[in-house]
Amino acid sequence: MLPLLVALTVALLWLVTVGLAQVRATDAAREAARALARGDPADRATALARTVAPGATVQVVHDADRVEVRVRLPVSPPGGLLGGLPGAEADATAVALVEEP
Repeated sequence: MLPLLVALTVALLWLVTVGLAQVRATDAAREAARALARGDPADRATALARTVAPGATVQVVHDADRVEVRVRLPVSPPGGLLGGLPGAEADATAVALVEEP
């Protein structure tokens, strides 16, 4: 019975980890989109997103009147008994209108 409870606890902690990664990806996309909308350079906004979500890949689309940032953050599965679980990926997109100077 105890091994089952330990495995269940580890699985629940992994689900919480995936949820937190999603929050970090969303925050990173939003911060980068805001920075680009203010007129910051793309490399600075990308660095800001990677500061909020380390290990993330960041894609930026900059049009004349809006910016779109997509952040993908891989999440590794837990080790041990649950090491066979597949990894997950948090994915978030944020869009902002370019601000007038």
